[in-house]
Amino acid sequence: MKHRRIPKRRAALAGAGVIALVAAGITLQTANASEDTPLPELKTLSVGAAGKLADSLGKDLGADAAGTYYDAKGKTLVVNVLDQAAADAVAQAGGKARIVENSLAELKTARTGLLKKASTKGTSWVVDPKTNKVVVTADRTVKGAKLAKLTKAVEALGSKAELKQSKGEFKRFIAGGDAIWGGGGRCSLGFNVTVGGEPHFLTAGHCTEAIQSWSEEQGGPVIGENAGSSFPDNDYGIVKYTGDTAHPSEVDLYNGSTQAITQAGDATVGQQVQRSGSTTQVHDGEVTALDATVDYGNGDIVNGLIQTTVCAEPGDSGGSLFAGDTALGLTSGGSGDCSGGGETFFQPVPEALSAFGAEIG
Repeated sequence: MKHRRIPKRRAALAGAGVIALVAAGITLQTANASEDTPLPELKTLSVGAAGKLADSLGKDLGADAAGTYYDAKGKTLVVNVLDQAAADAVAQAGGKARIVENSLAELKTARTGLLKKASTKGTSWVVDPKTNKVVVTADRTVKGAKLAKLTKAVEALGSKAELKQSKGEFKRFIAGGDAIWGGGGRCSLGFNVTVGGEPHFLTAGHCTEAIQSWSEEQGGPVIGENAGSSFPDNDYGIVKYTGDTAHPSEVDLYNGSTQAITQAGDATVGQQVQRSGSTTQVHDGEVTALDATVDYGNGDIVNGLIQTTVCAEPGDSGGSLFAGDTALGLTSGGSGDCSGGGETFFQPVPEALSAFGAEIG
């Protein structure tokens, strides 16, 4: 497929648009220099700076953008592009360009087509920037005719898609952060927040859809009542504490200490993260994809999830995904366990905060 090249003027703007973040001293004039002018050195970036650079370059490159991910080892932002002109613009901005075959728009179109043709219980779907493909994962329950149909649909897309199989089973992690109990089930508290100055906490939407009142102990006094819930499509819920006592914005590390949470942020592919939950306590891993779709069955399809290598088990639902003092996600579900591993998916926190008009702290 022949892709258009971005003009030099756009390349210059792509570099200038992020100059304050990663390339102090580079001017618009140098960003528009001839091909004989040496490109700036690759800059080392924090995850936060890489995320801002990714947002800016995504807007400037437009149709020439093909996804980004953070190289944690090299502390660089890898930016997929379609041609050399776009690659030069990325280099001017301080990122590491990688010329790939498939555009982000093409991959999203392929993903949408697959969802319509072959979605079934026990499958997940992500646009993976590292492979530059739509990666479809089928859990161990997808067999026979369903697996054959899924395989045929994926193979029809050629280099745009690939099929993987998980040894585990995709499921919501309700078994019922710190344990919260209600109606015979157990979930985990995500993050303490405020709404209009009043104390609330976030947890998974599939928890608040099933349970109305919550306690710290099984059969104990009620500490909160549901104030809002969204599931499926999303997977977030909010609970209002029954008292007006302020609750600290922190995550239990299950070692006698806590991690203070001061803000919410968006996850970045390649980012190292931690999860806290009442069943398996604290585990860490890496963000592998964003905007994942998971079909848990019975019409329970959730979109826009963070996919990670962090393990989780039933009862961890709603628990905290975080990086340092930044809240990232609420545990939704996945496959595997903390003995054999697997994939785990998280509802992004910023979306939940926006939906409920809530704030961290």
